[in-house]
Amino acid sequence: MSNTIHPAAILGKDIQLGQGNQIGPNVVIEDGVKVGAHNRILQGAFLGRGTELGDHNEIHMNAVIGHMPQDLAYKGEETYTKIGHKNVIREFVTIHRGTKAGTATVIGDGNFIMAYCHIAHNCVLGNQIIMVNQASLTGHCIVEDRAFLSGMTGFHQFSRIGTLAMVSALSAFNKDIPPFVICGGRPGVAQGINVVGMRRAGIGLETRTEIKEAYRLLYRSGLNTTQALEAIKKNMKSSEVAHFVKFIEESKRGIIDGSQGSADTISHRKHRSSESADSVEEVDEIV
Repeated sequence: MSNTIHPAAILGKDIQLGQGNQIGPNVVIEDGVKVGAHNRILQGAFLGRGTELGDHNEIHMNAVIGHMPQDLAYKGEETYTKIGHKNVIREFVTIHRGTKAGTATVIGDGNFIMAYCHIAHNCVLGNQIIMVNQASLTGHCIVEDRAFLSGMTGFHQFSRIGTLAMVSALSAFNKDIPPFVICGGRPGVAQGINVVGMRRAGIGLETRTEIKEAYRLLYRSGLNTTQALEAIKKNMKSSEVAHFVKFIEESKRGIIDGSQGSADTISHRKHRSSESADSVEEVDEIV
């Protein structure tokens, strides 16, 4: 299947193109870019040098991918932007390449990055992440699979966001966000567990119960972090809880604090209002 390239597109030298790509008017693809198969690159999008794009991605109007990092230390070294498969990157998104020579900004598969989001140099994103309009990641952030970043949120350099974490709009964070946690505020604090997200991810009731108990020990028991992690490791065995513990133990910036009120219960009630569940499970899922 041949590529469809609009005559107003500008393609540089030594570009590698797979089959079945649609490249719209005024698209700019710089020298040496690698593009897989069956991508839609809509009008005005920009793919900078060092960009590698997988298959079945949608790049919308005026998105800027692989441009120079916004870093005063960058001196023009050869760096990269590596994007996987089946991502949707909406209009005016900016994704910058790595800073130090040979480094890369990396984005996995199946992510939905809405309009005006920013992903700075050397960030690493996993799979099936949702970033809502104007969510912004500063340099070297790590976002794990299926995290949900609501609109107009900000994150400090080198922050980590755990799998299935859910961040509320207009929030700002300067510490790591553990997996499975709902959080928000300025600065952001933990407010509960992402019960709906865990259900949708196919995490069973027994494991969800363990995760909720791990959250309680960490944020509601009065134990310090070291004591809470010891109790969690002693009593819980699921791989999800093991990941929860490992994430916290590997934190260099420290993890976000817990809320002081009952926001976690309120969050669950809001989410449960649109979900069906049997009455036994409903009671069980109040942290």
